[in-house]
Amino acid sequence: MSKQKIHITELALRDSHQSLLATRMRTEDMLPVAEKIEKAGFWSVEMWGGATFDSCVRFLNEDPWERVRTLRKAMPTTRFQMLLRGQNLIGYRHYADDLVVRFVELAAEAGIDIFRVFDALNDIRNLETSMKTVKKLGKHAEGTISYTLSPVHSNKMFLEMAVELEKMGSDTICIKDMAGLLAPEPAYELISEIKGKVSVPIHLHSHCTSGYANFTYMRAIEAGVDILDCSISSLSQGTAHPPTETIVAMLLGTPHETDVDLDTAIEIGEYFAGVRKKYKKYLSKFTGVDVNILKSQIPGGMISNLESQLKQQGAIDKIDQVMEEVPHVRKDLGYPPLVTPTSQIVGTQAVLNVVTGERYKMISKESQELLRGNYGKLPAKPDEELQKRVLAGKEPTTCRPADNLEPELEKMRKELPDHNDEDVMVHALFPQISEKYYKDRGTMPEDFFEEEEEATEKGSSGGSGVYTVTVGGKTYNVAVQEGATAGATAVAIPSAPVASSPAPAQTEEAASDGTPLVAPLPGNIYKIVKTEGEAVDAGDVILIMEAMKMENDIVAPTSGTIAQILVSTGDQVHTGQHLAIISA
Repeated sequence: MSKQKIHITELALRDSHQSLLATRMRTEDMLPVAEKIEKAGFWSVEMWGGATFDSCVRFLNEDPWERVRTLRKAMPTTRFQMLLRGQNLIGYRHYADDLVVRFVELAAEAGIDIFRVFDALNDIRNLETSMKTVKKLGKHAEGTISYTLSPVHSNKMFLEMAVELEKMGSDTICIKDMAGLLAPEPAYELISEIKGKVSVPIHLHSHCTSGYANFTYMRAIEAGVDILDCSISSLSQGTAHPPTETIVAMLLGTPHETDVDLDTAIEIGEYFAGVRKKYKKYLSKFTGVDVNILKSQIPGGMISNLESQLKQQGAIDKIDQVMEEVPHVRKDLGYPPLVTPTSQIVGTQAVLNVVTGERYKMISKESQELLRGNYGKLPAKPDEELQKRVLAGKEPTTCRPADNLEPELEKMRKELPDHNDEDVMVHALFPQISEKYYKDRGTMPEDFFEEEEEATEKGSSGGSGVYTVTVGGKTYNVAVQEGATAGATAVAIPSAPVASSPAPAQTEEAASDGTPLVAPLPGNIYKIVKTEGEAVDAGDVILIMEAMKMENDIVAPTSGTIAQILVSTGDQVHTGQHLAIISA
C-alpha cells in the first residue's frame, strides 16, 4: 500500500449544525472552542457559506461578515473555507456578475481562504465568474461536482466535469455528495477514474443519512482520495458526516495517518456535546440511518430545515407525504441534483403541493425560473405540460443565464446610500428581510432557545375550535380546522395575540361584499402588486408572499375589482387569513 497522508476538513462550524440543528448555531457558541480547533491540525475548517449567511440574517440577528472576522481573530492561522453556490452566491437566484465579483472580494477581505464553488445543476458556465475572481484574488479555488443519482447522471458525466474544472484553474476538486448517495464501489471507481485524468488533489464530502458514508470513505482512501470532510463526533452521523475522531483514530499507524491530534479532537467533541443540548429545539429527528433517503435523495442540510419549515407551516405531521412528493417534483423539474438552491426549490414545491392538496396549484417563482432555464441547463427534459404552462408561449433560456442580467451593484448602492457594501450585499441577496435585519442586528431573537409548550383548548370540545398556545411566556389564539388535532396543526400566530383583536374577524365581515383572496399557507407579504380599485382577471397576481424562503404568487380567484387590500408589505400572515377582497 502506497503512503499517502489523508487531510481532514472539519465541518462543525458550518455543515454539521446546518444538517443537524437547522443552521442555528450562534457565533458565541463557536468561540470558546476556537483555540482548540486552531491547534487540532485540520487541513481546513469550513465555517461559512451555505445556509449560514442566510441563517445569521434571517434567524440569529447576527452580522455574517462579522462572524468571519471574529473567528479569524480567534483562529489566525486556520484556513477558513466557505461553500459558494457559483452564480447563486449564498442566495436563491442568479445574480449579476458585478455582484458575484464584489461578494467574493468582500468574503476574501473578511478572511475566507478556500472557496468551494459549485453549481446546483453542474452547469459549469455558472462557475466561471466566481472561480475567476477567486483565482484573481490569489485564494484557493475548489471546483465542485454535485454528486447525485438519476436516470441521466453517470460517472462518465462527473469525470468529464472534473477534467473541465481542472482546466478552469481548480486548486482542488471536491466530490460533493450532499445526500449521502455515493456508495463505496461507485466512489472507488469515480475517484480512481478522476485521479487518472487530473493532477490536483481530490476532496470528498459526504453525509451519513443513508448509512453509506463511513464505508465510502474507506474505499475512497483506497482509491487515492486526498482530503475528507468530517464532523466532530458530537455533531456527526445522522444527516451530518462521518465522525472526525473515528476517522483519525482509524488511520493511526497506517500509511494514511492524518495530521489531526486525536486528544484535541476528543476535547472539541466534548465541548460540542454540550452545545448540541443547548440547541435541542432545532435538532433534526433524522439522527440515525434513513434508507428512505435513497429514494427521496434529500440532502442532510435540507432535512432539518425542511422540518423547521413544516413546523412553521403547521404541517409537521405531513413530513412523510412531503418526502414522498420530492421525487415526483424532482422528475417533473428535470432531475436537478438536490443541493441548494435546487434542493430548496424542489423541497418547497413539494411542500406547496402537499399543503395545498393539489400538485402545482401554486408554483413558486423559483420553480418557474428553473423551468424557464434561468438557473442553467437542466440535466433532463422537465415535464412538458408543466414547462409549457410556465413558459406561456415563450422560449426557455439557453445561454449562460447571467448573460441576460443587467449589472446590479450600483443600483443597490443607490438604494442604500448610508450602508457599506456588506450591508448592500445583504439587501441584494435577501431584500425581503434586509430591513428587519438592519433593525434587529445584534439583539437576541425572542424565544430563541425556549421550547414551545403544548396547546390547551379554550372554548371548544373537539374538532374545530380556538386554542390557546403559550410560546415563550406569550399567549396566542390559534384557529384549528375541523377534523384536525391540536398537536398536528396548531400554529402560534405572532400577529394575533389574545390581547388584541385578530385580523380574521375584520376580514370575515368584509368578505360579504366580495370574494376574499385567502392565504394558502403562512408567510410574509413581500410585495403588493395590485392596488385598490384596480380591475383584475382570474389568475392575475395580486401579491407575492415569501414562504419557506421562496417567493409565491398569490393570484386572483375570480375576475373583478380589488375592493380592499387587507395587508401591508412585511406583514406575517397565516393560513386562511383574508389578504384582499375582490368585488364583482
